[in-house]
Amino acid sequence: MSIGRPSYVARERRAWPTAQLKEINMSIRSSLLAATLALAAFGTAHADSLRPIQAKSIDLGGVSGVAYYTVERDGFHVVTTLAQGETGTPIRVVSVLAPGQSVVLSTSQQPRALEISRAGNEVLVRKAAPVTN
Repeated sequence: MSIGRPSYVARERRAWPTAQLKEINMSIRSSLLAATLALAAFGTAHADSLRPIQAKSIDLGGVSGVAYYTVERDGFHVVTTLAQGETGTPIRVVSVLAPGQSVVLSTSQQPRALEISRAGNEVLVRKAAPVTN
């Protein structure tokens, strides 16, 4: 015990070893990275499932329409009809999807896109990043 100081003041402050601080820092970073990736995966994993002949509304900003599919021998025929506003000339796009294939619909004026994909015997519709050149 030190003379003139109470015993609880006599204790020295001990610093953490540098290696242990680095390990704690890396553990915190790894946890934050894992949480961020998990949240990102949940945000992109949401997709609506379609059934054959069931129409799905599509909105790409100024261009909108519907999409549906039929099951044929050569694959799933996805039929998408789009028009600009109510007075625009409609266009029809037919895509034949095999398992694992997809089609992305986007416009040059909007930062959003829509992906229609086939996963096995299911057709999924989800928001996607627009295709860029």
